[in-house]
This record gives sequence, structure tokens and C-alpha cells, in this order.
Amino acid sequence: MIITESPSRIEPCLLGENIPSKTSDLIAELVEKSAILKAELHPRTTQSLASIVRLMNCYYSNLIEGHNTKLQDIERALNDDFESDENTRNLQIEALAHIKVQRKVDELYGAGLLPDPASIEFISWLHKEFYRDASDEMLTIKSESRCILMVPGEFRSTNEHNVEVGRHLPPCGLYVAVFMRYFEDHYRNDRLGKTNKIIAIASAHHRLAYIHPFLDGNGRVSRLMSHAMCLQAGIGVSGLWSISRGLARGLNGPNDYKTMMAIADRPRQGDYDGRGNLSLRELIGFVDWFLKISIDQIDFMSSLFELSQLKKRLEQYVNTKELKPESIHILNAALSNGEIARGDAERLTGLKERSARTILFKLTEDGILGSNSPKGPVSLRFTVDSARILFPRLFDDIPLEPTKMEN
Repeated sequence: MIITESPSRIEPCLLGENIPSKTSDLIAELVEKSAILKAELHPRTTQSLASIVRLMNCYYSNLIEGHNTKLQDIERALNDDFESDENTRNLQIEALAHIKVQRKVDELYGAGLLPDPASIEFISWLHKEFYRDASDEMLTIKSESRCILMVPGEFRSTNEHNVEVGRHLPPCGLYVAVFMRYFEDHYRNDRLGKTNKIIAIASAHHRLAYIHPFLDGNGRVSRLMSHAMCLQAGIGVSGLWSISRGLARGLNGPNDYKTMMAIADRPRQGDYDGRGNLSLRELIGFVDWFLKISIDQIDFMSSLFELSQLKKRLEQYVNTKELKPESIHILNAALSNGEIARGDAERLTGLKERSARTILFKLTEDGILGSNSPKGPVSLRFTVDSARILFPRLFDDIPLEPTKMEN
């Protein structure tokens, strides 16, 4: 029992000193492509686009959990409009929770206040924040033999909290705190160099799920932690991409995630498979797969948000919405500069003041431009409606009505 419940059970935590060249090449590619995407757009434009990406990510995170949430229900939840049907309402609450928590993570990072993503404090905070508005029914964990009310932010801590996850038996509740201290110590941000910070995003994602510290919500917390780790490692591009879409879609199909997580659970296979309890070879495979997923998502987002193409799509947007042709000059200036003063509308459009003000009013009324104050500068604001025109591929496989996607 002592051996089984030793926290070294999650070793290897990283890949060791001899990182395979294939893994190193994937890391280099990921760093390079994330830097290019980050440099492409003005930070204010990035901030607005990130809000759309959050909505997409919460859809995919819910989908991984087997919860098919209609896009319009997520939008309604953002406006505090909840369905009377209890099941739909609960799905809306889950979706809204994911968006809110990820937004807080992004804001903390932007302010330089993001805690160490692998710390016990932060992981507990993620869980507590996600379930902050959950009803007792949503917090109640039921099985044939028991019914437990989960406390948001609290780890499993008793034998009553022992769980089975498919064929995997996570550490018993009594030892979770010990495992989590070991986890925190090995994935601490200040202990890792740049390369290992990126490797840790993947390996910590699996090892946290392996420990299964909470009665429920472990997958969601793992994905949010991974998002925060991407930001801290310098490849998160201020929230312009996140891992949830990639994990839900996989490289070869939606079953990839579940399959790769299970494979990484395998014990060490002989003397040439590392020195830990778990297989080093399978951890390398999982890390490489995770890196490929990340690169694939950055490539996808880069193709959507490439500056010259975005300018063309803004022209299409003006035509589709039947806005005045001069509107494009204001939108392009906001895209390039992040924001523009209201008084610049006349100069940008070449129209007289009254006509320029009318165009500006129409753009803000449409929602493609917005401001934090009635007389303050305006910047691009991407709503779901505008994103469907500007970035149709972003929602290609997010139907208005729910469909079943294998978990």
C-alpha cells in the first residue's frame, strides 16, 4: 500500500536530460509560430478576438465532457438569459463558468499577476471558480453506492472519495494532498527552463488527470491549467488559441484525446523505458502528440487572423452588412492601430464631419466597433454575429443545434 500510494507513482514527470530531437524540433516550431501569430495583430485587436476564442473553447471543453451545448445558448448565458429547462440551464452555467474563468486567467496574465499554474493554490482556485455558481444538484456526485456533495476547490481527502476512471485507479483520497504537493514541486514554474516549461504543459496535463484530485471537474481544470501554462511559457499568444479545440478534434479524430491519455497511463515497459513507475516512452509520445495539436491550432488561428486576409474580410463585412463604403477606412485604422479617436473619423473617411459621425455611429450600432465610454476612442469588437462573417471557419463544426460528437 505504501508503494502504491507513493507520489513517485507519477514519475517520470518530465522527459529527463536527453530530450528526443523530434520533440525539440516540435518545441522550436511551436515557439516560432506562436511568436509570428503574436506579432501579427495589435494587442487591443488580440484582446477582442480572444473573447471569441474563449466562447469557442468553452464549446469544445463541454463537448469533451459529452455535453453538447448550442452556440446560441452559450451566447444567451453571456447575457444572463438562461433556459427554463433545467438540463439546458446547467449546460449554460457550465459554459459561462468556463468563459469567466478563462477570462480571469487571461486578465491575470495580462496584468502580470498570474500565479504559478501548477501550484496547489491555483489549481484549487480554478476548480472553485468554475463551480462558483453551480447548484447543489450539479455538485452532487452520485453512484450506485454513494451520494457526495462536492465542495468546490477541495481535493479528495477520504476513503469515501476513492474513484475509478475507466480502467485507471487514481490515488486514494487519503493520499491526494501528498500527490499534489509532489506535483506542485516538480512542475513549479521557477524550477523549469524554457524548454521544460513547454514540455510540462503536456506532461502536467496528463499527470493532473492521473491524480484526479477532485471528485469531478478534473478535465476542465486540466485544460484551464494548460491554457495558463501556455501563457506563462510564452506560447499562449494572449489567448488567441487554446488547447480545448485541438483536444476535442484530435489529429485523427475526436477519440484521440481519450486514447492518448489512456496510453500515457501505462506502466514502465522494461529496463529501456526510463526509471519511473510510468512509461517514459509513452509520455514522450503524449508530449509529441500534444505539441502537434498545439501547432495545428496555432496554424488554424494564424490562417484566420492573418492581417492582410483580415483586411479583405472586413471589406466583405462592410458589403454584407450594407454599410457605407467609407466604413472600411475606419475599420482598417482600428485594426492597425488598436483604437482610433472619434474625431479621426472625418480624416479617415474624407467626408464632412456630420457624414463621418453618421458612419461611426452605424459601426458602433452594428457592434463591430465599441468603446469603454461614450466619448472615448473606439476599437474593434468581435461578436459571434460578426465572427460568423469574418471567420466562418471558426464555427464550421459548431452547429446551431447540438449534435453528438464521440468523447
